[in-house]
Amino acid sequence: MVNIVKITDYMSKNLISLQLKGKNKEEILLELSELMSKSENVSDKSSIYKALVEREKLGSTGIGKGVAIPHAKTDAVSGLTVAFGISKDKVDFKSLDGENVNIFFVFASPFKDSQIYLKVLARISRLIREEEFRNKLLNCKCPEEVLEIINHEETV
Repeated sequence: MVNIVKITDYMSKNLISLQLKGKNKEEILLELSELMSKSENVSDKSSIYKALVEREKLGSTGIGKGVAIPHAKTDAVSGLTVAFGISKDKVDFKSLDGENVNIFFVFASPFKDSQIYLKVLARISRLIREEEFRNKLLNCKCPEEVLEIINHEETV
C-alpha cells in the first residue's frame, strides 16, 4: 500500500492564524516564523525566518491567485512543520501573477526530509488551484475549520 502524505498530519490548530497583521512580505514572514515557533518541532524561530527570507531571494513563493507558499529547509526544525495564515488585507508578495496575497501556507523541513517536503509542497499546490477551496479557507472562522476543510479536500 502506498503511504499517502497528508498536509494535516503536519499541522495543528495552534499553527493557524486567521488574522495575520503584517503589511509587507518581511512582516508576514516574521509573523509566520513566530507562528511556526509554536510547534515543538521548531528549535529556533530566527533561523526559520532567515531560511524563509533566503528562499524568497531565489524567487517569490507567491504562486498566484492570492496564495503564497513560503517554505524552507533548515535544521532549526526536527520534522516537517506546516503552518497556515490568512491576511484580511492582501499583501504584496511579488507573486508570479502580480496579485497580492492573503492565503499563506508556510512550512519548514529538516534537510533529511526532502521527499516528504516535496510531496507536501505538491499537495498544497494542487489543492489551492481550486477557487472553491481557496474561498472556503478565506471564510473559515476558527483554526479547527481550516483543518476540517483541508482534511476533507485531501480525502476527496
